[in-house]
Amino acid sequence: MITHTRTTPLRHAFRHRTYLWCVDLDRLPVLPRPVRPLARFDARDHFTGDFATIRAGLEAFLAGHGVDLDGGHVTMLAHARVFGFVFNPLSVYWCHDRSGTFVCVVAEVHNTYGQRHCYLLRPDRCGEAEVDKEFHVSPFFAVEGRYRMRLPLPGERLALTVHLEHEEGRAFTAVVRGRRRPATAAALLSAAARRPWSTAAVWAGIRRHGIHLLLRGLPVHPRPRTTPQKGMTP
Repeated sequence: MITHTRTTPLRHAFRHRTYLWCVDLDRLPVLPRPVRPLARFDARDHFTGDFATIRAGLEAFLAGHGVDLDGGHVTMLAHARVFGFVFNPLSVYWCHDRSGTFVCVVAEVHNTYGQRHCYLLRPDRCGEAEVDKEFHVSPFFAVEGRYRMRLPLPGERLALTVHLEHEEGRAFTAVVRGRRRPATAAALLSAAARRPWSTAAVWAGIRRHGIHLLLRGLPVHPRPRTTPQKGMTP
């Protein structure tokens, strides 16, 4: 379950049911051929899209920030392509070094303009971290404020929270809650039957709620020009 709550300048909230993949980045699932159109991971959908693998894109980003995992384990939470389409508002990477020591979290944000931006986070023992907002996500929010995130490593349960804080208070909250299930072909077919073309539904839902807010008179902030991140190529 994904919940979005906007508190200023208009209050608006909605919930959306979907399913995400929590995978070992070095052992991405290879599904039986008949169900492969329902879940496929592609390096083009992450980081700059120019790397041979998602892992290579992650390592290039980390190298730009002086981080070397030395081949350590990475857990990724993301949508997979469904019938060739994917939209990942947020992909999360929990990074460990070769000894198994937790190093950092990378939060990769995608907007509906086809742009991406990564935040390098150093969560505390409770999985909490803060970072300044640097990327245009919603046309209804300027690139200002600070994110307060809670991103604990998923276990049997998934519980993520992202707050956007402005000087006048909390402006937005996104919450992701879920329960781990084995990624069998039968489970995937069941999830796809309940949430047909899930990634397209996420994209369409964002557009639909955006139109709703526009019709309510919420002002639009112009999209700023972006510059390449350190460790990434334009």
